[in-house]
Amino acid sequence: MNWVCVHLALNPGDADLVRSRLEAAGFTVDVAGELPALSINANAVGGIKISVPKESVENARALLAADD
Repeated sequence: MNWVCVHLALNPGDADLVRSRLEAAGFTVDVAGELPALSINANAVGGIKISVPKESVENARALLAADD
């Protein structure tokens, strides 16, 4: 499966909120970099990447944009 990052979080709270929102809307979500961010600093490890499958990118970004 090809994953595409739809949100880059700079703290675990933001990452969890975005992940929860996407999952509640029925998206399959992958979170990368959460453990290193908890151990060090999210900025130091490049942030926490919230990704969805390539075919869901447009809809996921639309959902996140509607929340802003």
